[in-house]
Amino acid sequence: EPGVEITVPKGGDKKKLLELSERNVNYFIDDIRQKERLNLQERNADKLRLLEQLQVDLQLPALPVQIECFDNSNFHGSFPVSAMVTFKNGEPNKKDYRHFNIRSVEGINDFASMKETVFRRYKRLIAEDQSLPQLVIIDGGKGQLNAAVEALEELNAKGKMVVIGLAKNEEEIFFPGDQ
Repeated sequence: EPGVEITVPKGGDKKKLLELSERNVNYFIDDIRQKERLNLQERNADKLRLLEQLQVDLQLPALPVQIECFDNSNFHGSFPVSAMVTFKNGEPNKKDYRHFNIRSVEGINDFASMKETVFRRYKRLIAEDQSLPQLVIIDGGKGQLNAAVEALEELNAKGKMVVIGLAKNEEEIFFPGDQ
């Protein structure tokens, strides 16, 4: 089996060819990095436009850079749980996703479960002096929304964030106090 021979030119045409190859590789790498930066800037600009449009559409007082969404679930009428997903700067922020085992509710009661979950989430954020989201979305209808608002009232956090309800079947958005 023949061995591999490596030659490193010290001068002349072969040295110039090697230097040209190195420059071409560096230009190619720089070009790729520049395109990645531009692509990232474009994606960020698109997300910013979407958040600005959401702010206008929902008449939010602040750009919704942090959005938290809550939903209740149960397994065959037992084991009630709630889940929360978080979006930061228009992207899912999976490290901040949470699930809550319902502690204080006997049986299946979506309203009480939502109230407990929202209360626990924001009690903790307030106690830890963490930033609150600009927008909270409650999956359900007016009942779940009202339960969430009650939890925020108990925490003296009502008005510190916008809370809306999302009714799946009618595809309607509810604000607290809507008729």
